[in-house]
Amino acid sequence: MKYCQFEGCTNKIATGVYCDEHKRSSKSRKAKQQKKSVYHHENKPFYRSQAWKDMRDFVYQREGGCCQRCGKFVFGRNAHIHHVVPIKDNALLKLDPNNLMLLCSKCHPIVENESEKKKIFPSYFD
Repeated sequence: MKYCQFEGCTNKIATGVYCDEHKRSSKSRKAKQQKKSVYHHENKPFYRSQAWKDMRDFVYQREGGCCQRCGKFVFGRNAHIHHVVPIKDNALLKLDPNNLMLLCSKCHPIVENESEKKKIFPSYFD
């Protein structure tokens, strides 16, 4: 017998790490795994393609490594390339440089969650 690993718990267990009181339910574990896999699930092969990597590099160079929303210099994992028109809405624009913008990790969720739809390519329609 050993003690449950939950901080402050004095329950004894025969197997595992946590007692029944502190053990995660399989339902919450599955929900967490599904939540993890939802982001870009069907687009994962695209994001690993050489064409995407080249386009990412092009957009980063075009913007000089600066976030297009706040102007902060970003690099590495903090440099996020955002699709103005999401791939699920129009797959033809996924490699269009006019549909891509460089954002920092703080601005990306803000832009993603904007509810107001903006004019995407205003110069095309003037």
